[in-house]
Amino acid sequence: MIRDHRERDDITPGLKVKIVLKKDQRTSKRTLGVVKKLLTSSKYHPRGIKVMLEDGQVGRVQEIVV
Repeated sequence: MIRDHRERDDITPGLKVKIVLKKDQRTSKRTLGVVKKLLTSSKYHPRGIKVMLEDGQVGRVQEIVV
């Protein structure tokens, strides 16, 4: 199954992902972590679903790591 980082149904707590933090949006630097909580309530977001990682960092999912 192909997962899409823009679809809320494809992102679940415990999933390993790469996110872009707000401060890194200009450079697109990605941060690796594990999803703790989903913060986007809509089913789809064109720039990626906003999540909180287990270490407390918040950003939009850019890639799902398998």
